[in-house]
Amino acid sequence: MPNGLARSRYADNTAHTASPQRLLTMLYDRLIGDLAVAEAAMRTNDFAAVGSRIQHAQEIILELWASLDTATWPEGEGLKALYLWMVNELNNSRVPPQPERILTVREMLEPLRDTWKQALALEASSSPSPVG
Repeated sequence: MPNGLARSRYADNTAHTASPQRLLTMLYDRLIGDLAVAEAAMRTNDFAAVGSRIQHAQEIILELWASLDTATWPEGEGLKALYLWMVNELNNSRVPPQPERILTVREMLEPLRDTWKQALALEASSSPSPVG
């Protein structure tokens, strides 16, 4: 099996078996990775990569936006507004090319991702170990 196909199959299996919390951290990781690549590509005038990575990042942000249940967590309204601002900021980063705007969005997302990872680690450490 070619290496790329094996990696794709592994990623697909991981995503299908991950807990919702783990899936969230995986989305944040991919989002931040997309933005890092888009920023670097913009600095080297690789606008095809910029376009595809920003588009994918915006899709992830909009998925995060849509998944926030503000009926359960009313404080999530601020995060929803922040997500929409990020989508707009990424649009505005393209013309004229402004990689620092992509960097700003990425730097705002990193603490959110890190917080979710800490929460996931805390949850894992407080879960009872299976007997057997």
